[in-house]
Amino acid sequence: MSDLDASSTIGGLGEAGLLAEVFTRFADAAPFCTPVALGPGDDAAYVRTSAGVVVTTDTMVRGRDWNDAWSSPSDVGAKVVTQNLADVAAMGGVGTALLVTLVAPPSTTLSWVNDLAGGIAEVAARAGVRVAGGDLSSSDGEVSVSATALGELPAGVASPVLRSGARPTDVWAVSGGLGRSAAGLEVLRRSEAGWFPPQEHAGVSAAWVGYHCRPDPDLSQGPAAARAGASSLIDISDGLVRDAHRVASASRVHIRLQSSLVAPHLNAVARVLGLESAWECVFHGGEEHVLLGSFAPASVPPGWTVVGGGRAVDDGDPQVWLDGAVASPGGWDHFAP
Repeated sequence: MSDLDASSTIGGLGEAGLLAEVFTRFADAAPFCTPVALGPGDDAAYVRTSAGVVVTTDTMVRGRDWNDAWSSPSDVGAKVVTQNLADVAAMGGVGTALLVTLVAPPSTTLSWVNDLAGGIAEVAARAGVRVAGGDLSSSDGEVSVSATALGELPAGVASPVLRSGARPTDVWAVSGGLGRSAAGLEVLRRSEAGWFPPQEHAGVSAAWVGYHCRPDPDLSQGPAAARAGASSLIDISDGLVRDAHRVASASRVHIRLQSSLVAPHLNAVARVLGLESAWECVFHGGEEHVLLGSFAPASVPPGWTVVGGGRAVDDGDPQVWLDGAVASPGGWDHFAP
């Protein structure tokens, strides 16, 4: 951080001053290990590529996608990068560059923006991804942060893994934990009402809150799944069942999930929040950012957890089944009332 007063506002700095301040945060993040040949400063960045480019974008809005009482600016920056890189991983790719946009009122403090930039730079550096540029705009009160991630397919991955490639004979597996982010959100919501977890569960509850505010999935599992022959992949951002519905629809297959296969995740949440909340967190909780993939039975990568199997669609629409019954998508919908 520069010698500027942290209480300064971005309106007082002006656009040029703010950009000069923020760019120092990104200058040392993965400067030599990505194909970004020209970063911030010109009208556009320049990224060298020899093949196709994987591109995705996500936006976070204060009050809708994060709560200032729970998430620091650094958490917000970390999360917006993670959710973009998770989408790149879900194609079997690895991130190479990021474009970041901030919309904020002029009264926003420099300290807030510096903390945001620090979270972005931390996750980008850890992933070996360079921040190549972005955009700034002012608002009358709303604050939103968005990122566009560029990625590429690594050696050994010939083509992106699509949602439409699943086969009826595949098994379905996830690359990491389930229900952690949703459990963290539930702990925060209950804590606002005066509830606190029992002392023996304080550690795991704090870990869930941490994961909700700053998810940290293993992004290397996307390329690993692609190399293992995954026929489809999706980032679990809106809930296991809802995202499974998306793959089922794209692939024209039924997906049959079994709760017994995720019993450790259900039991862990149930011990703290109760069984009903555990089912909601594990099967419908969003912002987990682990991957759901379909594989030939003998090809599931090490460390992945099988959660169910597939079935051909004889007629009608593809469905997701949970313990033998058709499951409602549930999960997160940006435009739900």
